[in-house]
Order: sequence, then C-alpha cells, then structure tokens
Amino acid sequence: MESPASVEPTTLIDQLGWRTQPGILGQYPSSVQSVHALLGYFLKDRSSPTPFPGRDGLVDNSTFEWGIAPPLEKVISSNQHLDLLLQHPELFRQAIPIIEPWPSVGINTHQESVRASKNIAYILQQIADADSVLYPVWESGVINPHRLASVLSAGMAVIFEGGDPSVHDSTSFDGTRANLDDLLGLTDQLMLRRSAGTAPCIFVCLAHQLAAASHIRLIKRAVREVFNTDRLPLDPERHAITSLQKACHKIFEFGESLPVVKAGQVVAQSWHDTHFAVAPNEAVEVGTRRLMPYRRRMSLNHIPGELHYTHELTADELEGVIDTMIRFEREVRIEMFHSDEVNEEASLFANWAYKRLHDAIVPIRHELAVSPLSWLLCLPYAVEILSQTEVSENVLTEVGTTCIYYKDWETNSIRRSFTCQFHPELMADIRDIGQRPGPSYSELKDNDGVRLLIRLLYHGMQE
Repeated sequence: MESPASVEPTTLIDQLGWRTQPGILGQYPSSVQSVHALLGYFLKDRSSPTPFPGRDGLVDNSTFEWGIAPPLEKVISSNQHLDLLLQHPELFRQAIPIIEPWPSVGINTHQESVRASKNIAYILQQIADADSVLYPVWESGVINPHRLASVLSAGMAVIFEGGDPSVHDSTSFDGTRANLDDLLGLTDQLMLRRSAGTAPCIFVCLAHQLAAASHIRLIKRAVREVFNTDRLPLDPERHAITSLQKACHKIFEFGESLPVVKAGQVVAQSWHDTHFAVAPNEAVEVGTRRLMPYRRRMSLNHIPGELHYTHELTADELEGVIDTMIRFEREVRIEMFHSDEVNEEASLFANWAYKRLHDAIVPIRHELAVSPLSWLLCLPYAVEILSQTEVSENVLTEVGTTCIYYKDWETNSIRRSFTCQFHPELMADIRDIGQRPGPSYSELKDNDGVRLLIRLLYHGMQE
C-alpha cells in the first residue's frame, strides 16, 4: 500500500473527499463575486426568499460533522493537509477559513459540548453557498504562524472562533497542541496582514480576547524594538528615530502606570500584568442580551483623559459597522456565553497607542520602509470599542465588540477587521447544528446575531 506522501495530490484529494468545485447548493459554481452578492441579498430585507429553493435548512444530523462529508469535508488538521491545500490555491482563495482554537466553545444548558464552527459553516453555505475550510489548530498545532496567517489571509474572510480557556491563564490551554503563546503568535500575524486585497478577520469570543492581548503584545514589541534601534539607514542625523522614540517613551510611561479596576478593586497594576488585557468578568454572562452602544464609565478617574479623548476622536472619524447597525436596525439581541472579558482600560490604551504611533510614523514612513522596523507599517491605525452588554443591573461587559482599523499610508483608505465577545453564529438555544436542526433561511434572516455576522463579512470583503 502506498504511503500518504507518495499518493498523487489529486488522488489524495479524492481520498479525503474534498470538492474542487466551490459551492454545493446552487446549479453553478460559487465565486467570490457571487458570495458577496448573496450576502448583500440577505441583508437587504428580512422577508425575501432563499436563493436556493429546495435546499432550505436541509441537514443530515448524522453526517453534519467536520471531516465526514460535504460541505464540512475540508479540515486542515496536519501539515500534509496544509501542503495539499497549498497546491490548489483555488480551494482556499474561494473559501472562508475558520480557525478553531479549542475543541468546543463550552458546555450549554443541555450539557452538550458546543462546536460552534459548524454553525458558521452552515450559515455561510445556506446564505451564500460559501465554502468553509476548518483549521482546528488545537489538533494540528501552529507550526509556522507566519505561513499559516499568509494562507488564511488569502481567503475571502477569516473567522477566528471561541473556546473554553482563559487568556489570562496560560495553563488553561494545556491538553491541546496549541498553547496560549502559539495562539497569540498566530493572532499577532493575522493583525499584521490586513493590507490591500487581504481577508478581513472576525474574532469571536475567546479570539476577541486573544485580539485584545495581541494589541498589547504588538505595542510592547514596537516600543521595545524602537528603543533598541540606534539609527535608520535613511536617517543619518537620527531625526526620524529620535521622534519615534519620543512617542514610544510616552506610550511606555502610560503602559507602566495604567491600572485596571473592576468594582473598585485593582485587578492589574500595569501592562505587565497577565490580567491587563483580559480578566474574569464580575459575573458569568450566558444567554440572550441586548447590544447597547458603548458608553464610557464616568467613574474611571484612573484612566487619563487623553485616552478617552482619543477614543472619542476615533469614534467620530471612523465607521465601525456594528455601531451603525445598533443605531439604525431594530433592537439588536445576541447570544453571550463567557466568564472572562476584555478590559476597557486596555482597549482605550491600545487605541491611543496605535494613533500615537501612526502620527509619529507618517512623516518618517519612507525611512522605516527600508529598516528592521518596517513591520511597524503593518500595525493597526486604531481600535474602537463599539458596544457593550449588561450582565446584571450593576455589571457590564464594557467591551462587547471592537473594530480594528487600518489606514493605507499612501491613499488614506480604511480597511477593517472586527471582534465580538458574543457568538453571532449561535441561536438562542446555544446548540450547534447537528445537535439541533438547521435553521431555515427565513430564521437566519430574522436573527440579529446572524445578520450582524453577515454585515461584517459583507463590508469587510469590500476592502
């Protein structure tokens, strides 16, 4: 019998059951353009019929599992699978990759393990006949985050799913092949790849928290490397590096002195604390919640006013999709399923630091472009807190969603990625497709969380 390595690629694809023609519901193959058009069709109202009559809501619960049968057949659980995929770029270019950091997103009230990535794949297929490719990094590991992020960013969009562990506790990631540092390394690389023609990222739940921690890691790295750089090749008089170091000194001072306070208790002293970006919420939040516009806590006197002011400028200058949807849609209700939260202080700090770095980099970007610090040109421009939810009368999840903005240095055009603490792919029963029937097109069309997810994809894919 031939070893897997000696099998011809097309034969191996056949053995794995991978479809080479995108789409499964329509009479004709899907494309990036057809997917985008159908996302827009879904959003235009709440009553139009499915574009795939006769295929509405059909799912075989016995086979609707990753790796068993189409449309869930493409699972990249080894380097061999990734190498095979790379030989067929049409497969990942015309699909939406889903990153799974953990085997499930948690246990629901039915005592079921919830694999929410299946819901993402189902929703995308039913609405736009968009294929998904699953990357269960908890099973495969993250061998080369640079390479993996490059592959992921070449798809139509990236959806980074949730999971059970806590970003502030590295030991909670024990037991799989991707530890906390592996996942943060991959998140860092995804953050640095939102350039022209690349996929927008949507970070969900645990990934929303990984993104918050990644912001702080990238800002720390920027400060550290700028401090360690004596001069730039095109900056013999050191004017450029001196101005950049001055900006980084201010960021360093704020990071060293900014505490995180919850219910009057200091839970983090500075950006060195493991609880600075993410900490346990004051109470577990599970169930349907109303998504409310972000409002700063007026009692947070420990946060410098400059951070609030910069965030207000970001909100006034840029449009984050989610905030617009909250203003103009009917009341938006989503499904929460978490016990940790992203800290408001860390998000405000990250936005301020990014803007300060951006303003320092703009006049010296040509000097940076031919230096070891050229990666700074890939940093986000800003991060805006868009919404929050009410856990109880006195407890909020202040950072319910964020928009990560990227500004093109030469054209000033804006690109966006998004993060959300909630699960837009879960229905009110918090069950995955396969353990529950597949929702009909009309059910999906009237679900606030699904509409929000599709809106983020629709707008993000335009950039």
